[in-house]
Amino acid sequence: MNVKLLEAAKAKQPSIPVLVNMVSIRVKQLAADFRPLVKPDSPDYDLLDIALREIAEGKLIAQVDFDALERKGNK
Repeated sequence: MNVKLLEAAKAKQPSIPVLVNMVSIRVKQLAADFRPLVKPDSPDYDLLDIALREIAEGKLIAQVDFDALERKGNK
């Protein structure tokens, strides 16, 4: 894992739990042959680094479903 990319991604998404979930989901997608949103620097570029770079460059953002949170809070 590239620490520089991790710090840049944390600057865009300061919530560590949200960042972990974003990276986890995105790495699974990339492993399933989803197209990267950024061009990898080399053919053997780590999927984790690609996901972190996508977040750091603002190409991948977290979305919150406030309606679902409200429904969960009313139970």
